[in-house]
Amino acid sequence: MKRFLLFFVSLFLIGNIAIAQDDDDISYYDSDIESDAEFPGGLEELYMFACMNVEYPKEAREANIEGKVYVSFTVGKDGSVANIKLLKDIGYGCGEAVVKMVQSMPRWKPAMRKNGNPVRVQFSLPVNFILADDEELESKEVRCRTQAKLISQGYNKSAVPDE
Repeated sequence: MKRFLLFFVSLFLIGNIAIAQDDDDISYYDSDIESDAEFPGGLEELYMFACMNVEYPKEAREANIEGKVYVSFTVGKDGSVANIKLLKDIGYGCGEAVVKMVQSMPRWKPAMRKNGNPVRVQFSLPVNFILADDEELESKEVRCRTQAKLISQGYNKSAVPDE
């Protein structure tokens, strides 16, 4: 039976809560952040983008590799994504697939301080790789939209397996 990607983007944006960076790249807690950086279209669109743009590597599928990959990145004052770092990898090309997805992200709406100035913020992004049988899946777009809606509404506890 052919195995296919069933992939949940459990995008708990860890670390985006008031972690800012000044021009000298020194990180600090910033209680003056009025609005967080935002992916174009909001949280659901971020989940949809990640799901549609991460390809489950052939080597990982063939080796039945499942697990969670963590990546961190900075959203700059201009909304650009930079400083992408793989924090935890499950191997077989999964980490590289997540990094490639983050590199392809469009510009975000930057985080803003209370004084109206944009500020760089750091995000950590966990992405789950889960295999399932082809027969259990709808089209990738339908599956990704369904997952994005569920996760963005906070119903991801049953969708994301325990580590």
